[in-house]
Amino acid sequence: MIEIYAYATPNSVKVPIALEELGLGYTLHPVNVTQGAQKLESFRALNPNAKVPVLVDTHPTTGERLVLSESAAILVYLAERHEGLLPASGPERARVFEQLFFHASAVSPSFGNAGFFTKLAAEPQPLAQQRFTAEAERVTALLDGLLTERTFVAGDEYSIADIANFGWFWRRAFAGIALDAYPNLSRWFASVEQRPAVQRAIARVDAMAAA
Repeated sequence: MIEIYAYATPNSVKVPIALEELGLGYTLHPVNVTQGAQKLESFRALNPNAKVPVLVDTHPTTGERLVLSESAAILVYLAERHEGLLPASGPERARVFEQLFFHASAVSPSFGNAGFFTKLAAEPQPLAQQRFTAEAERVTALLDGLLTERTFVAGDEYSIADIANFGWFWRRAFAGIALDAYPNLSRWFASVEQRPAVQRAIARVDAMAAA
């Protein structure tokens, strides 16, 4: 049995997308981060870092339970365990990890900080806002350039690297990013967004947040 503790956030949506793509059943548990639910003791018992998402995978017969946080780690676990969305070996597999780590080290922090210093900081911090907004634009331009030569971010096949990047581009307005100037990224985003599994995952996440 797979349970996901999440909310309608860029990192959370990645996990339901992967589960839908893999055809796996799961239960969503809302953790309302806008009300600070991620800081409650009950949730911190699952993830002391107090961040969504968290996956709890319980073996149906033994009852053995795996609790896993960090969206990239969850994507790798699901892809390896269920043999999908990740090449088995070779350069193709390495490219997926390259782009997964690029997302974790460049896209996610730049987008998150750009949004925070622009919209959530208690006091205006123009230097930080300028720095992270410029970095968010820079990494967006890098991905757009990469996609001139590739159908998906790691090559010709859709993978967990695409799912990881999709999460933040789904919520790109938070970071002040628009896709108008990035035709290759726009094409990629539209192709991922139109996938039935992606649409099902977004619908479930939005419904959970609206409840």
